[in-house]
Amino acid sequence: MGRNQGMTARHVTEQGTGIVSLTENSWGLHLPSASATAYNNAMVTSYQTRDDFDYGVGSRLELTASSEGELQGTAGFGFWNHPYASGIRLPRAVWFFFASPPSNMQLAAGVPGFGFKCAVFDAQRRTFYGLLPLAPVGVLMMRVPFLYRKLWPIGQRAIGVDEYALDTALLLTPRRYSIDWRQDDIRFGIDGKEVFRTRRVPGGVLGFVAWLDNQYAVVTPQGQVRFGLVHVPKPQSLTISSLQITSLTRP
Repeated sequence: MGRNQGMTARHVTEQGTGIVSLTENSWGLHLPSASATAYNNAMVTSYQTRDDFDYGVGSRLELTASSEGELQGTAGFGFWNHPYASGIRLPRAVWFFFASPPSNMQLAAGVPGFGFKCAVFDAQRRTFYGLLPLAPVGVLMMRVPFLYRKLWPIGQRAIGVDEYALDTALLLTPRRYSIDWRQDDIRFGIDGKEVFRTRRVPGGVLGFVAWLDNQYAVVTPQGQVRFGLVHVPKPQSLTISSLQITSLTRP
């Protein structure tokens, strides 16, 4: 699955101070500044509604990305299901993801809840729905370090989470990023070298997204759930160029 797509197929979202600048071969996502009292977002997607989602198994994503300024909030690029538009759905994603403190989404054991990472998740798995009735008890158990180490891998598999921490400094210079979404695994690459491979492959179809905003999120196995906004005192930007989404010859 996956159609050929270059830089021309896009839907632009600018919220608050967010600005998207377009050239023939690149998108600049800019936050000149942002107050913690309002949501600010610069985003480009391949879709306008969920009916436009058409990427899944058999898709290959390649693009060049780099940032300017010390990023605050969240940013990233890859595939997701835009879970909060037109009614809430549980999230699915395959992407390169960045979050600054106070974000703490520590859903993969041993991987920090903030920073730059390769990440996949699929909260629409039947195993996750099966564990939902046990969630109140599970949250209490996760607060005991020994039980967390023993039991959280079950919860992590249930929501299809797998992550790999990357050096945030990678974002400061242009790098070529790739995602190969195969039937049995997903492979993340940087500058032609595979950096992470996971066998946790989300189901369904997703849309391409690249964004930069001033949001943070805290979601932990111990039951901490909090969302908010951060102050962005200085200009920051994320540049995406040479995007290609193509079909793999062998999914």
